[in-house]
Amino acid sequence: MLQPRFRPLAFGATSLCQSALHLAAVRSYATKIQSSFKNAPAAQDGAMSQFAGATQTDIEQVKMRTYKPRTPGVRHLKRPINDHLWKGRPFLPLTFPKKGHAKGGRNNSGVITVRHRGGGHKRRIRTVDFQRWTPGPHLVERIEYDPGRSAHIALLNEQATGRKSYIVAAEGMRAGDIVQSYRAGIPKELLDSMGGVVDPGILAAKTCWRGNCLPMHMIPVGTTIFNVGSLAHRGAVFCRSAGTHATIVSKEEETREDGTKVMTGKFVIVRLQSGEIRKVSKDACATIGIASNIMHQFRQLGKAGRSRWLNIRPTVRGLAMNAFEHPHGGGRGKSKGRRNPVSPWGQPAKGGFKTRRTSNINKWVVTPRVRNMGKRREKKTA
Repeated sequence: MLQPRFRPLAFGATSLCQSALHLAAVRSYATKIQSSFKNAPAAQDGAMSQFAGATQTDIEQVKMRTYKPRTPGVRHLKRPINDHLWKGRPFLPLTFPKKGHAKGGRNNSGVITVRHRGGGHKRRIRTVDFQRWTPGPHLVERIEYDPGRSAHIALLNEQATGRKSYIVAAEGMRAGDIVQSYRAGIPKELLDSMGGVVDPGILAAKTCWRGNCLPMHMIPVGTTIFNVGSLAHRGAVFCRSAGTHATIVSKEEETREDGTKVMTGKFVIVRLQSGEIRKVSKDACATIGIASNIMHQFRQLGKAGRSRWLNIRPTVRGLAMNAFEHPHGGGRGKSKGRRNPVSPWGQPAKGGFKTRRTSNINKWVVTPRVRNMGKRREKKTA
């Protein structure tokens, strides 16, 4: 559908002119790069530019690939420009096929637990390393598309043993880069280069580079990170989707007489992209940089069929159903009968019914039943 289109030639042209016009008339569907968005992501922070190596250029301008409306499906199609992605198949030893009930939102009993799932293109699940315990330099062989996540993944080749692994790629990471992991400790060569004494400034300058995985206590305050862990001996759990990142807010440190800072606490305060403040272990892992594919939120699928390719089934409004199918269904006209928004099973759909903490439910409201229970207790004690 998105192949080049050839313009018909004029009648009576010679073979030489035909070949020249044939090459000149080749036109592709992708004819315009749109670079004007209101909510374009800003450039990387100052701390990021200081500790993450060479920064990516032209991040301030959002560049999307649009197409000529030759069909209704490509009229509103917009895609981020990712020409650096690998065009071939994944590294098969690190993948396994996705089959069975998992594609349809069903549990091990065959019951649908997640609605609006099913169908979709055939996939292979990539086994991504979120712990990164293996030290030493790793060569980035290529950046790949992963159908199981919004961010891109990078295929690493350990230079010492030649073993391959997948990690979530950082924004700006390209084939040929060298990344390392310092979760197992500071290498002896790096410690000897500092004179046998850990200097926080020199350590940060040599280790805090884009794509490197470090424990929290080795990362300076204000650094932009992603793939953030929570516990000491586990992998990353926060900021793993496309374009997400977190920032280290503070660490419990004390200053020695010589001016060096030593961490004394057990936790590090991290601000997630949503604004939430988390307290994580000082030995938890984190990767320097921003998760790749930052333009993912600006894409437009263009047609309903692309959602079906992505394993997404249609969503029907409850108002458009019959009365026996949904609490909002039935009636005359577009009306749900003065009923508050609820789910198909009658649970409130708004007001934080499933998101608010249990300790905050009816915290300041004393119901008659609770009041009577208190009076009964007073009588028994008397």
